[in-house]
Amino acid sequence: MIPNLFKKEPIPKKIPLEMQKVVKKLKKCKSKEECLKLAYGVMTKRYRGYRFTTYLRLGEIFENDVNKLWARRGFLHCNLMNFLLRVLLVKSGWFKEKDIEQNHCLVWYISLHQYLRVAVGGGKKINVDLWNASYGKKFGQYAHGFS
Repeated sequence: MIPNLFKKEPIPKKIPLEMQKVVKKLKKCKSKEECLKLAYGVMTKRYRGYRFTTYLRLGEIFENDVNKLWARRGFLHCNLMNFLLRVLLVKSGWFKEKDIEQNHCLVWYISLHQYLRVAVGGGKKINVDLWNASYGKKFGQYAHGFS
């Protein structure tokens, strides 16, 4: 199995009830950008990255069951956070798969990292790096190099 660090996992037809409740709130947003910010807030309150845990729990990078992932709290790998965010955004009805690009970079020039670039309309795209929010990256920024 190839980890979804490089491939886009398909958006599941069924999602957990608690996740459906979040989607219901996202549907009420007034714009794509508002929806993205709300989903970003939900995700960064629920999950975070830990540098060394990334390597200690490397086997978890292969998980793709939305029910198991949503049931977790705290640490998740970057690709898994991004998968859950994609599910929320697409299920909200505000976004299509083509609006959400998976991008890759190297953090510390040695650690492969995934972040998203989301089209919010009018040619505007916003970088989203959920994993690095706990390390000070703000909405619209992403980690790369030594930053």
